[in-house]
Amino acid sequence: MLMQPSGCYWLTANRQEDARCLARQCIAAQHTVTLIASGLAPDTLLSPAPVGGPAAIPLFSLPETRRALHAFTDDLARVLSEKPRLVLFFAPASLWEKLSQDELRLWTKKIQHFLNAKPITLLIISFGSVINALRTRLQSLYRHVDGLAQLDWQQDCWDYRINWWANSGGMLADRALRLDLNMDHFRLLEAEQSTPLTLNDEALYLAEKTVLEGAPPLSSQWTLFDSNAELHNRAQQASAATVIFSLQHNDQIPALAEQIHSLRRTRGSGLKIVVREMRASLRYSDERLLLACGVNSIVPINATMSRFLTMLEGIQGQSYNRHVPGDLSALMKSMQPLQARGYLPLADFCQSVTLLVNNTLLPENGKGLLVALRPVPELKPEQALTLCKPRRYGDLVTLLDDRLYLFLSSCRFSDLNTALKFIFHLPHDEIFTNRLVWHEDLQILSEVRQLTSKVPTAWRDAPAPVAAPSASAATAPQARRQPHNITLGQDTTT
Repeated sequence: MLMQPSGCYWLTANRQEDARCLARQCIAAQHTVTLIASGLAPDTLLSPAPVGGPAAIPLFSLPETRRALHAFTDDLARVLSEKPRLVLFFAPASLWEKLSQDELRLWTKKIQHFLNAKPITLLIISFGSVINALRTRLQSLYRHVDGLAQLDWQQDCWDYRINWWANSGGMLADRALRLDLNMDHFRLLEAEQSTPLTLNDEALYLAEKTVLEGAPPLSSQWTLFDSNAELHNRAQQASAATVIFSLQHNDQIPALAEQIHSLRRTRGSGLKIVVREMRASLRYSDERLLLACGVNSIVPINATMSRFLTMLEGIQGQSYNRHVPGDLSALMKSMQPLQARGYLPLADFCQSVTLLVNNTLLPENGKGLLVALRPVPELKPEQALTLCKPRRYGDLVTLLDDRLYLFLSSCRFSDLNTALKFIFHLPHDEIFTNRLVWHEDLQILSEVRQLTSKVPTAWRDAPAPVAAPSASAATAPQARRQPHNITLGQDTTT
């Protein structure tokens, strides 16, 4: 994208590797560029050397401190010449948490004032797990930031969303582009043009028969099928009809996700796909998986028949605009990344939790709960562990000192008591004296790092070396015992 001199632009990305590719591509397209990095050495962005770009690049490092941010413009004025150039500032999103919202606004205003007098363009590229919070804060800074855009990974492509972007040719706002990565370079994908085979089935309802609770078809526009498989086969010929699947048990989720994914990828965005939960079987992670596969609406089990029909009316005329990745197995793996459950050794427990929390495709601060439980004094931690029976994949437990650590994947804080009730055979309030709960990503990662430091290792747990006795100590004579006189047969009672 074009950037004007004397301007400040801000790009954000969920993953560090995407931000790195974007930075290298920007460097390769410049004649003169200065690179500033925070949180990592700037020369790591240039290894291997990008194809193209200037022959020499000045490199600078900025400490991850609040004081360094406030002195940023003073440092730029001291080290930069008046020659036109692009200054690329590569920093993690956590750096900006050191500034309050008012301080961030004053910082961008100071940057704007500094750039107005110089032919310099500043491009800031941020990344990390707290990137969504930073994006929200940047929305109100349009007076001082000339451009704001974000790059999001979508399994098999990237969404590049432009909030606003001003240059000498005008301004772009509220645009969404789809990118592909080829040879470490992002490129624009052409929009797929798909024309439905038929356009006269918008008023049709194709449904599995149990969703009507035993009632006959409501009108001639309704067609009922004996199973989800038969419904899926018929829906392969539809283009804009309403397709309603039933969900009876959690074991149906993989097959149902495959059917929905197939319909959405082959029949396009005009098809309206609904899942009605007939029995209590849908978990939070399952809902997210079905929505990612292309569902328009999920009807919960507590919805009455009238509410169900009202929800069907509400989605009429809708078009599904979210991207559905082509690789279903990769999508299911990313939505349900932990395929383990129950007890894990401390090292494996920490590794699994860290892997899940760092998954950028899962919602921020919604990946699960980390719970520390201390048993009552009458109960040993090992005994309490035998009472813990996690049944759901992603629910892990480990033991450290006098506490049990539970990680409940995709569990809301409001559902904690319900989850503990199903995991422990006895009332958990009678087994444990207290509990600690971490639910935010940064909190969980911080606590897991502390747990990782307590993982036993051969070096940490090796016994202290015992000093060998010196030669003088080995040859020194030992103290001689002195004999004591004992009179045998003496009466000791008197």
